[in-house]
Amino acid sequence: MENPPEPSTPFSQLIGIRTIYYNKLINMQIGSTEWKDIIICGAKYFAVQVGSGEAGKFSIHAGELIKWNSKTNLTAITDPFEVAVKHFLDSLAPARIIPPGSSMLDMGSGGGFPGIPLKIILPSLSVSLVDSSRKKVSFLKHVIRTLGLEGINAFQARVENLSENKERFDVVICRAFSSLDKFIESALPVLAENGIMIALKGKISYKETESARLSDNEKRGYITASGLLYDIEVVKYSLPYIDSERTLMVIKKLR
Repeated sequence: MENPPEPSTPFSQLIGIRTIYYNKLINMQIGSTEWKDIIICGAKYFAVQVGSGEAGKFSIHAGELIKWNSKTNLTAITDPFEVAVKHFLDSLAPARIIPPGSSMLDMGSGGGFPGIPLKIILPSLSVSLVDSSRKKVSFLKHVIRTLGLEGINAFQARVENLSENKERFDVVICRAFSSLDKFIESALPVLAENGIMIALKGKISYKETESARLSDNEKRGYITASGLLYDIEVVKYSLPYIDSERTLMVIKKLR
């Protein structure tokens, strides 16, 4: 996978937008024109086009997230600007590497990230959201109904029990893993032949990089997990506006 291209909107301009909106950010409301503009403009950094319709659906998702968060522990991020950047824009980072029409499992979906935003901008995806929390699954089903989304479902299960699911997915994605080995072990039983696993993570440490046995360019390498050999590609990127380093790990089974 290629590194994300240079954004059509220069990063300096993205930073500038936050300066322009600085005073407005203090009292910004989810769903406001400024909030939507942050996502529409910021998505260009990942070469992803978000229109007003998609931004409107993001607004509804975000509004329900905050509303439900008071009774269900969905997220520690509640500031409107941070919700836009750290939840929605971060969820769009892998969009360009997911083949259209794929079946995708979002493991530990929680508040619906990255599965719901990816479904909104890639409507041809067939998406399953799984979480071990009954309350979080209730929230996910509520958002799906509220947005009127089709080709997406949510169900309750523990990741270690996913092997009981007979369905196989072209893409297994996760934002909430602690161990790469554990993620692969959980994803493998439900991964289709020639499928890919995508792990979204924050800034990875030198120790984590070494444990993944990366090659000298720190972008490609091989790992052994569950007795199998995998190709792993690591793509580092920064979130628009806040320059916070993130990492995409794209994993494919070799044999």
